Amino acid sequence: MASSAPTTHFSLPLGSKQAATTSSSTATPKSTHLSFAPPHALSSHPRTHFRLNPKWGSVSTACPAVRRSMICASSSQVMDPSAPIIEPGVPAIVDVDLGNRSYPIYIGSGLLQKPELLQRHVHGKRVLVVTNETVAPLYLDKVIDALTKGNPNVSVESVILPDGEQYKNMDTLMKVFDKAIESRLDRRCTFVALGGGVIGDMCGFAAAAFLRGVNFIQIPTTVMAQVDSSVGGKTGINHRLGKNLIGAFYQPQCVLIDTDTLSTLPERELASGFGEVIKYGLIRDAEFFEWQEKNMQALMARDPNALAYAIKRSCENKAEVVSLDEKESGLRATLNLGHTFGHAIETGVGYGQWLHGEAVAAGTVMAADMSYRLGWIDDSIVRRVRDILIQAKLPIAPPETMTVDIFKNVMAVDKKVADGLLRLILLKGPLGNCVFTGDYDRKALDDTLNAFCKS
Repeated sequence: MASSAPTTHFSLPLGSKQAATTSSSTATPKSTHLSFAPPHALSSHPRTHFRLNPKWGSVSTACPAVRRSMICASSSQVMDPSAPIIEPGVPAIVDVDLGNRSYPIYIGSGLLQKPELLQRHVHGKRVLVVTNETVAPLYLDKVIDALTKGNPNVSVESVILPDGEQYKNMDTLMKVFDKAIESRLDRRCTFVALGGGVIGDMCGFAAAAFLRGVNFIQIPTTVMAQVDSSVGGKTGINHRLGKNLIGAFYQPQCVLIDTDTLSTLPERELASGFGEVIKYGLIRDAEFFEWQEKNMQALMARDPNALAYAIKRSCENKAEVVSLDEKESGLRATLNLGHTFGHAIETGVGYGQWLHGEAVAAGTVMAADMSYRLGWIDDSIVRRVRDILIQAKLPIAPPETMTVDIFKNVMAVDKKVADGLLRLILLKGPLGNCVFTGDYDRKALDDTLNAFCKS
Protein backbone atom coordinates (compact mmCIF):
# COMPACT_ATOMS: atom_id res chain seq x y z
CA MET A 1 0.00 0.00 0.00
CA ALA A 2 1.80 3.10 -1.20
CA SER A 3 1.83 6.41 0.58
CA SER A 4 2.66 9.88 -0.70
CA ALA A 5 3.74 11.30 2.66
CA PRO A 6 7.43 12.05 3.25
CA THR A 7 9.42 9.69 5.39
CA THR A 8 9.58 10.80 9.01
CA HIS A 9 12.09 9.33 11.42
CA PHE A 10 12.06 9.93 15.16
CA SER A 11 14.92 9.07 17.47
CA LEU A 12 14.01 10.01 21.00
CA PRO A 13 15.61 8.65 24.17
CA LEU A 14 12.97 8.06 26.82
CA GLY A 15 12.90 10.96 29.24
CA SER A 16 14.59 13.31 26.76
CA LYS A 17 13.23 16.70 25.80
CA GLN A 18 15.10 16.56 22.50
CA ALA A 19 12.89 17.48 19.57
CA ALA A 20 12.13 14.99 16.85
CA THR A 21 14.08 15.42 13.63
CA THR A 22 12.16 15.28 10.38
CA SER A 23 13.56 14.49 6.96
CA SER A 24 11.55 14.83 3.78
CA SER A 25 12.02 13.15 0.45
CA THR A 26 10.09 12.95 -2.76
CA ALA A 27 10.71 9.20 -2.95
CA THR A 28 8.14 6.69 -1.78
CA PRO A 29 8.64 6.26 1.99
CA LYS A 30 9.82 3.02 3.46
CA SER A 31 8.47 3.48 6.97
CA THR A 32 7.50 5.77 9.76
CA HIS A 33 8.92 4.59 13.03
CA LEU A 34 9.99 5.50 16.51
CA SER A 35 13.10 4.11 18.10
CA PHE A 36 14.46 4.63 21.57
CA ALA A 37 17.97 5.09 22.89
CA PRO A 38 19.72 2.27 24.76
CA PRO A 39 19.79 2.14 28.57
CA HIS A 40 22.96 4.22 28.96
CA ALA A 41 21.05 7.23 27.59
CA LEU A 42 18.55 6.96 30.43
CA SER A 43 20.70 8.00 33.34
CA SER A 44 18.21 10.68 34.30
CA HIS A 45 14.45 10.91 34.05
CA PRO A 46 13.55 14.62 34.27
CA ARG A 47 9.80 14.22 34.08
CA THR A 48 9.22 11.77 36.88
CA HIS A 49 9.94 12.66 40.48
CA PHE A 50 9.49 10.21 43.35
CA ARG A 51 10.12 10.50 47.02
CA LEU A 52 11.35 6.94 46.74
CA ASN A 53 14.55 5.72 45.12
CA PRO A 54 13.32 3.70 42.12
CA LYS A 55 15.64 1.34 40.34
CA TRP A 56 15.35 1.44 36.56
CA GLY A 57 15.29 -1.68 34.46
CA SER A 58 16.27 -2.16 30.87
CA VAL A 59 14.78 -0.69 27.74
CA SER A 60 14.67 -2.25 24.31
CA THR A 61 17.02 -0.55 21.89
CA ALA A 62 14.76 -0.44 18.86
CA CYS A 63 11.38 -1.30 17.47
CA PRO A 64 10.92 -4.58 15.63
CA ALA A 65 11.10 -4.51 11.86
CA VAL A 66 8.16 -2.64 10.39
CA ARG A 67 6.47 -2.09 7.07
CA ARG A 68 5.24 1.21 5.64
CA SER A 69 3.23 3.71 7.66
CA MET A 70 3.71 2.10 11.04
CA ILE A 71 4.26 3.77 14.39
CA CYS A 72 6.01 1.50 16.90
CA ALA A 73 6.09 1.61 20.67
CA SER A 74 8.53 -0.45 22.64
CA SER A 75 9.08 -1.23 26.29
CA SER A 76 10.38 1.36 28.75
CA GLN A 77 11.83 1.42 32.23
CA VAL A 78 10.18 -0.19 35.22
CA MET A 79 10.36 0.94 38.81
CA ASP A 80 11.50 -1.50 41.43
CA PRO A 81 8.22 -2.96 42.81
CA SER A 82 9.98 -3.86 46.05
CA ALA A 83 10.59 -0.17 46.84
CA PRO A 84 8.87 0.92 50.08
CA ILE A 85 5.47 2.46 49.67
CA ILE A 86 5.09 6.19 50.21
CA GLU A 87 3.88 7.47 53.56
CA PRO A 88 0.23 8.55 53.92
CA GLY A 89 -0.13 12.17 52.85
CA VAL A 90 3.27 12.22 51.12
CA PRO A 91 2.65 12.00 47.37
CA ALA A 92 4.74 10.50 44.65
CA ILE A 93 4.83 13.00 41.81
CA VAL A 94 4.89 12.20 38.11
CA ASP A 95 5.27 15.28 35.91
CA VAL A 96 3.65 15.47 32.48
CA ASP A 97 6.21 17.49 30.53
CA LEU A 98 4.44 19.76 28.03
CA GLY A 99 6.43 22.97 28.25
CA ASN A 100 4.31 25.78 29.65
CA ARG A 101 1.35 23.38 29.96
CA SER A 102 3.24 20.89 32.14
CA TYR A 103 1.55 19.65 35.30
CA PRO A 104 2.06 17.21 38.17
CA ILE A 105 0.23 13.99 38.93
CA TYR A 106 0.08 13.53 42.72
CA ILE A 107 -0.30 9.89 43.77
CA GLY A 108 -0.74 8.65 47.32
CA SER A 109 -2.91 7.84 50.30
CA GLY A 110 -4.77 10.53 52.23
CA LEU A 111 -4.14 13.29 49.70
CA LEU A 112 -7.63 14.77 50.07
CA GLN A 113 -6.53 15.67 53.60
CA LYS A 114 -3.69 17.78 52.18
CA PRO A 115 -5.40 21.06 51.18
CA GLU A 116 -2.20 22.71 49.99
CA LEU A 117 -1.95 20.26 47.09
CA LEU A 118 -5.22 21.42 45.55
CA GLN A 119 -5.09 25.04 46.60
CA ARG A 120 -1.78 25.75 44.87
CA HIS A 121 -3.45 24.92 41.54
CA VAL A 122 -6.65 26.94 41.97
CA HIS A 123 -6.72 30.12 39.91
CA GLY A 124 -8.97 32.93 41.07
CA LYS A 125 -11.55 32.78 43.84
CA ARG A 126 -14.32 30.73 42.26
CA VAL A 127 -14.40 26.93 41.91
CA LEU A 128 -16.96 24.64 40.29
CA VAL A 129 -16.79 20.97 41.33
CA VAL A 130 -18.33 18.62 38.76
CA THR A 131 -19.23 15.20 40.15
CA ASN A 132 -21.97 12.57 39.98
CA GLU A 133 -24.71 11.10 42.17
CA THR A 134 -22.53 8.16 43.27
CA VAL A 135 -19.34 10.03 44.16
CA ALA A 136 -20.86 13.18 45.66
CA PRO A 137 -22.08 11.58 48.94
CA LEU A 138 -18.66 9.99 49.44
CA TYR A 139 -16.15 12.71 48.60
CA LEU A 140 -17.73 16.06 47.69
CA ASP A 141 -17.57 17.47 51.23
CA LYS A 142 -13.94 16.35 51.58
CA VAL A 143 -13.00 18.10 48.35
CA ILE A 144 -14.82 21.30 49.29
CA ASP A 145 -13.03 21.26 52.64
CA ALA A 146 -9.67 20.73 50.93
CA LEU A 147 -10.35 23.67 48.61
CA THR A 148 -11.46 26.08 51.34
CA LYS A 149 -9.60 25.09 54.53
CA GLY A 150 -7.56 28.08 55.64
CA ASN A 151 -8.58 29.75 52.40
CA PRO A 152 -11.80 31.70 53.13
CA ASN A 153 -11.54 33.82 49.98
CA VAL A 154 -12.42 30.84 47.77
CA SER A 155 -16.08 29.99 47.17
CA VAL A 156 -17.12 26.61 45.79
CA GLU A 157 -20.15 25.68 43.71
CA SER A 158 -20.99 22.14 42.66
CA VAL A 159 -23.02 20.39 39.99
CA ILE A 160 -24.03 16.76 40.48
CA LEU A 161 -24.64 14.81 37.28
CA PRO A 162 -26.28 11.42 36.73
CA ASP A 163 -23.85 8.49 36.86
CA GLY A 164 -23.09 6.40 33.80
CA GLU A 165 -21.59 6.30 30.32
CA GLN A 166 -25.06 6.73 28.84
CA TYR A 167 -25.10 10.29 30.21
CA LYS A 168 -21.84 11.32 28.55
CA ASN A 169 -23.64 13.49 26.02
CA MET A 170 -24.44 17.06 25.06
CA ASP A 171 -27.58 17.27 27.22
CA THR A 172 -25.64 16.41 30.37
CA LEU A 173 -22.75 18.66 29.39
CA MET A 174 -25.17 21.59 29.21
CA LYS A 175 -25.95 21.12 32.92
CA VAL A 176 -22.33 22.07 33.66
CA PHE A 177 -22.56 25.18 31.48
CA ASP A 178 -25.92 26.09 33.05
CA LYS A 179 -24.44 25.97 36.54
CA ALA A 180 -21.34 27.93 35.55
CA ILE A 181 -23.32 30.67 33.86
CA GLU A 182 -25.98 30.87 36.58
CA SER A 183 -23.16 31.17 39.15
CA ARG A 184 -21.58 33.97 37.07
CA LEU A 185 -18.21 32.29 36.98
CA ASP A 186 -15.51 34.22 35.15
CA ARG A 187 -12.35 33.35 33.25
CA ARG A 188 -10.35 33.12 36.48
CA CYS A 189 -12.46 30.26 37.82
CA THR A 190 -11.32 26.66 38.17
CA PHE A 191 -13.35 23.58 37.31
CA VAL A 192 -12.66 20.42 39.38
CA ALA A 193 -13.55 16.97 38.03
CA LEU A 194 -14.39 14.61 40.90
CA GLY A 195 -15.23 11.11 39.72
CA GLY A 196 -14.40 8.53 37.10
CA GLY A 197 -13.59 8.83 33.43
CA VAL A 198 -17.01 10.08 32.35
CA ILE A 199 -16.89 12.98 34.79
CA GLY A 200 -13.27 13.76 33.95
CA ASP A 201 -13.95 13.80 30.21
CA MET A 202 -17.05 15.96 30.49
CA CYS A 203 -15.64 18.39 33.04
CA GLY A 204 -12.48 18.81 30.98
CA PHE A 205 -14.47 19.45 27.81
CA ALA A 206 -16.66 21.96 29.66
CA ALA A 207 -13.53 23.72 30.96
CA ALA A 208 -12.09 23.83 27.44
CA ALA A 209 -15.23 25.42 26.04
CA PHE A 210 -16.52 27.67 28.86
CA LEU A 211 -15.51 31.26 28.09
CA ARG A 212 -13.12 29.66 25.55
CA GLY A 213 -11.11 27.96 28.26
CA VAL A 214 -10.79 28.02 32.05
CA ASN A 215 -8.50 26.13 34.42
CA PHE A 216 -9.42 22.69 35.65
CA ILE A 217 -8.18 19.98 38.03
CA GLN A 218 -8.68 16.23 37.85
CA ILE A 219 -9.49 14.19 40.99
CA PRO A 220 -10.10 10.68 39.60
CA THR A 221 -11.81 8.18 41.89
CA THR A 222 -11.70 4.98 39.79
CA VAL A 223 -8.77 2.83 38.67
CA MET A 224 -9.73 3.53 35.06
CA ALA A 225 -9.54 7.28 35.54
CA GLN A 226 -6.46 7.18 37.76
CA VAL A 227 -4.30 5.15 35.36
CA ASP A 228 -5.56 6.52 32.06
CA SER A 229 -8.36 8.96 31.33
CA SER A 230 -7.41 11.71 33.83
CA VAL A 231 -3.90 11.99 32.39
CA GLY A 232 -3.09 13.54 29.02
CA GLY A 233 -5.82 16.08 28.36
CA LYS A 234 -8.26 14.08 26.26
CA THR A 235 -11.74 15.44 26.95
CA GLY A 236 -15.07 14.95 25.26
CA ILE A 237 -18.49 13.38 24.99
CA ASN A 238 -20.05 10.54 23.02
CA HIS A 239 -22.25 10.69 19.95
CA ARG A 240 -24.91 8.08 19.30
CA LEU A 241 -22.86 6.87 16.31
CA GLY A 242 -19.53 6.63 18.10
CA LYS A 243 -17.67 7.05 21.36
CA ASN A 244 -15.68 10.22 22.15
CA LEU A 245 -16.22 11.71 18.69
CA ILE A 246 -16.79 15.23 20.08
CA GLY A 247 -14.09 16.75 22.26
CA ALA A 248 -10.82 18.59 22.62
CA PHE A 249 -7.27 18.18 23.87
CA TYR A 250 -7.16 20.30 27.03
CA GLN A 251 -4.66 19.78 29.83
CA PRO A 252 -5.48 20.10 33.55
CA GLN A 253 -3.55 22.12 36.11
CA CYS A 254 -2.89 18.95 38.06
CA VAL A 255 -4.16 15.42 38.67
CA LEU A 256 -4.65 14.42 42.31
CA ILE A 257 -4.95 10.66 42.85
CA ASP A 258 -5.95 9.73 46.39
CA THR A 259 -5.68 5.95 46.38
CA ASP A 260 -8.00 5.78 49.40
CA THR A 261 -10.94 6.49 47.07
CA LEU A 262 -10.55 3.00 45.62
CA SER A 263 -11.82 1.49 48.89
CA THR A 264 -15.39 2.42 47.89
CA LEU A 265 -15.07 1.29 44.26
CA PRO A 266 -17.38 -1.60 43.26
CA GLU A 267 -15.65 -4.84 42.23
CA ARG A 268 -16.76 -4.53 38.62
CA GLU A 269 -15.36 -1.00 38.32
CA LEU A 270 -12.12 -2.12 39.96
CA ALA A 271 -11.64 -4.91 37.44
CA SER A 272 -12.55 -2.62 34.55
CA GLY A 273 -9.65 -0.33 35.37
CA PHE A 274 -7.15 -3.18 35.21
CA GLY A 275 -7.89 -3.50 31.49
CA GLU A 276 -5.96 -0.25 30.97
CA VAL A 277 -3.18 -1.27 33.36
CA ILE A 278 -2.65 -4.49 31.39
CA LYS A 279 -2.51 -2.47 28.16
CA TYR A 280 0.62 -0.57 29.22
CA GLY A 281 2.51 -3.79 29.76
CA LEU A 282 1.51 -5.23 26.40
CA ILE A 283 2.38 -2.22 24.26
CA ARG A 284 5.59 -0.91 25.81
CA ASP A 285 6.49 -2.28 29.24
CA ALA A 286 7.10 -6.03 29.26
CA GLU A 287 8.55 -6.10 32.77
CA PHE A 288 5.45 -4.35 34.09
CA PHE A 289 3.27 -6.95 32.36
CA GLU A 290 5.28 -9.75 33.96
CA TRP A 291 4.86 -8.06 37.34
CA GLN A 292 1.09 -7.93 36.75
CA GLU A 293 1.00 -11.66 35.96
CA LYS A 294 2.54 -12.32 39.38
CA ASN A 295 0.50 -9.74 41.29
CA MET A 296 -2.97 -9.65 39.72
CA GLN A 297 -4.51 -11.41 42.71
CA ALA A 298 -3.02 -8.78 45.02
CA LEU A 299 -4.46 -6.05 42.79
CA MET A 300 -7.87 -7.68 42.82
CA ALA A 301 -7.66 -7.90 46.63
CA ARG A 302 -6.87 -4.14 46.74
CA ASP A 303 -3.48 -4.61 48.31
CA PRO A 304 -2.41 -0.99 48.88
CA ASN A 305 1.22 -1.54 47.89
CA ALA A 306 0.28 -3.34 44.68
CA LEU A 307 -2.33 -0.73 43.74
CA ALA A 308 0.02 2.18 44.40
CA TYR A 309 2.76 0.60 42.30
CA ALA A 310 0.41 -0.21 39.41
CA ILE A 311 -1.05 3.30 39.39
CA LYS A 312 2.35 5.00 39.52
CA ARG A 313 3.84 2.83 36.80
CA SER A 314 0.78 3.31 34.57
CA CYS A 315 0.87 7.08 35.05
CA GLU A 316 4.58 7.11 34.26
CA ASN A 317 3.95 5.25 31.01
CA LYS A 318 1.09 7.57 30.09
CA ALA A 319 3.04 10.72 30.97
CA GLU A 320 6.01 9.55 28.89
CA VAL A 321 3.89 9.00 25.80
CA VAL A 322 1.83 12.18 26.19
CA SER A 323 5.00 14.24 26.61
CA LEU A 324 6.32 12.87 23.31
CA ASP A 325 3.04 13.06 21.38
CA GLU A 326 0.39 15.27 23.00
CA LYS A 327 -2.07 15.47 20.09
CA GLU A 328 -1.89 11.80 19.04
CA SER A 329 -0.06 12.23 15.75
CA GLY A 330 1.47 8.78 16.05
CA LEU A 331 3.00 7.31 19.18
CA ARG A 332 0.12 8.24 21.51
CA ALA A 333 -2.30 6.28 19.35
CA THR A 334 -0.59 3.09 20.55
CA LEU A 335 -2.22 3.68 23.95
CA ASN A 336 -5.47 2.66 22.26
CA LEU A 337 -4.68 -1.06 22.02
CA GLY A 338 -8.01 -2.89 21.88
CA HIS A 339 -9.95 0.37 21.83
CA THR A 340 -11.13 0.27 18.20
CA PHE A 341 -12.79 -3.10 18.80
CA GLY A 342 -13.78 -2.04 22.32
CA HIS A 343 -15.41 1.25 21.31
CA ALA A 344 -17.40 -0.67 18.71
CA ILE A 345 -18.66 -2.96 21.47
CA GLU A 346 -19.64 -0.02 23.71
CA THR A 347 -21.48 1.69 20.87
CA GLY A 348 -23.02 -1.51 19.49
CA VAL A 349 -24.52 -2.76 22.75
CA GLY A 350 -25.47 0.70 24.01
CA TYR A 351 -23.48 3.05 26.23
CA GLY A 352 -23.35 1.92 29.83
CA GLN A 353 -24.17 -1.75 29.17
CA TRP A 354 -20.49 -2.72 29.17
CA LEU A 355 -17.94 -0.75 31.16
CA HIS A 356 -15.13 0.79 29.12
CA GLY A 357 -12.47 -1.53 30.54
CA GLU A 358 -14.63 -4.58 29.90
CA ALA A 359 -15.04 -3.64 26.25
CA VAL A 360 -11.33 -2.83 25.91
CA ALA A 361 -10.44 -6.21 27.44
CA ALA A 362 -12.44 -8.09 24.82
CA GLY A 363 -11.03 -5.76 22.18
CA THR A 364 -7.49 -6.50 23.34
CA VAL A 365 -8.04 -10.22 22.90
CA MET A 366 -9.35 -9.53 19.39
CA ALA A 367 -6.31 -7.35 18.60
CA ALA A 368 -4.00 -10.11 19.85
CA ASP A 369 -5.87 -12.68 17.77
CA MET A 370 -5.51 -10.54 14.64
CA SER A 371 -1.83 -9.92 15.37
CA TYR A 372 -1.29 -13.68 15.57
CA ARG A 373 -3.17 -14.26 12.30
CA LEU A 374 -0.83 -11.75 10.66
CA GLY A 375 2.15 -13.69 11.97
CA TRP A 376 3.34 -10.74 14.05
CA ILE A 377 3.31 -12.46 17.47
CA ASP A 378 3.52 -16.04 18.64
CA ASP A 379 0.70 -17.94 20.30
CA SER A 380 2.25 -17.64 23.76
CA ILE A 381 1.44 -13.92 23.83
CA VAL A 382 -2.15 -14.59 22.78
CA ARG A 383 -2.43 -17.12 25.60
CA ARG A 384 -0.90 -14.75 28.17
CA VAL A 385 -3.29 -11.97 27.16
CA ARG A 386 -6.28 -14.23 27.69
CA ASP A 387 -4.94 -15.64 30.96
CA ILE A 388 -4.26 -12.31 32.63
CA LEU A 389 -7.66 -10.90 31.63
CA ILE A 390 -9.33 -13.99 33.06
CA GLN A 391 -7.35 -13.43 36.28
CA ALA A 392 -8.71 -9.88 36.33
CA LYS A 393 -12.26 -11.21 35.83
CA LEU A 394 -12.60 -9.36 32.54
CA PRO A 395 -14.37 -10.64 29.40
CA ILE A 396 -12.27 -12.17 26.64
CA ALA A 397 -14.90 -12.04 23.89
CA PRO A 398 -17.55 -9.54 22.75
CA PRO A 399 -21.21 -10.08 23.63
CA GLU A 400 -23.15 -12.44 21.40
CA THR A 401 -25.26 -9.57 20.07
CA MET A 402 -22.24 -8.09 18.29
CA THR A 403 -22.20 -9.05 14.61
CA VAL A 404 -19.55 -8.55 11.96
CA ASP A 405 -21.70 -5.86 10.34
CA ILE A 406 -22.08 -3.96 13.63
CA PHE A 407 -18.32 -4.04 14.17
CA LYS A 408 -17.58 -2.83 10.65
CA ASN A 409 -20.21 -0.08 10.67
CA VAL A 410 -19.05 1.39 13.98
CA MET A 411 -15.35 0.99 13.23
CA ALA A 412 -15.85 2.89 9.97
CA VAL A 413 -16.37 6.12 11.98
CA ASP A 414 -13.57 5.49 14.47
CA LYS A 415 -11.28 8.48 15.11
CA LYS A 416 -8.31 6.51 13.79
CA VAL A 417 -9.79 6.27 10.30
CA ALA A 418 -7.72 8.41 7.91
CA ASP A 419 -8.60 8.90 4.23
CA GLY A 420 -11.10 6.07 4.53
CA LEU A 421 -8.48 3.67 5.91
CA LEU A 422 -8.97 2.05 9.31
CA ARG A 423 -5.72 2.07 11.25
CA LEU A 424 -5.31 -0.32 14.16
CA ILE A 425 -2.99 -0.80 17.11
CA LEU A 426 -1.66 -4.34 16.92
CA LEU A 427 1.00 -6.30 18.77
CA LYS A 428 4.19 -7.06 16.87
CA GLY A 429 7.39 -8.75 17.94
CA PRO A 430 8.33 -9.63 21.54
CA LEU A 431 6.09 -8.79 24.48
CA GLY A 432 6.03 -5.03 25.07
CA ASN A 433 5.97 -3.96 21.43
CA CYS A 434 3.18 -2.80 19.14
CA VAL A 435 2.48 -0.95 15.91
CA PHE A 436 -0.09 1.63 14.81
CA THR A 437 -0.76 0.93 11.17
CA GLY A 438 -3.19 0.77 8.30
CA ASP A 439 -0.87 -1.57 6.41
CA TYR A 440 -2.21 -5.02 7.18
CA ASP A 441 -3.92 -7.86 5.35
CA ARG A 442 -7.66 -7.10 5.43
CA LYS A 443 -8.41 -10.81 5.42
CA ALA A 444 -6.88 -11.08 8.91
CA LEU A 445 -9.35 -8.48 10.20
CA ASP A 446 -12.26 -10.32 8.57
CA ASP A 447 -11.07 -13.64 9.98
CA THR A 448 -10.82 -12.19 13.50
CA LEU A 449 -14.30 -10.66 13.31
CA ASN A 450 -15.78 -13.91 12.01
CA ALA A 451 -14.02 -15.89 14.73
CA PHE A 452 -15.52 -13.76 17.49
CA CYS A 453 -18.98 -13.13 16.02
CA LYS A 454 -21.74 -15.58 15.16
CA SER A 455 -22.71 -13.74 11.99
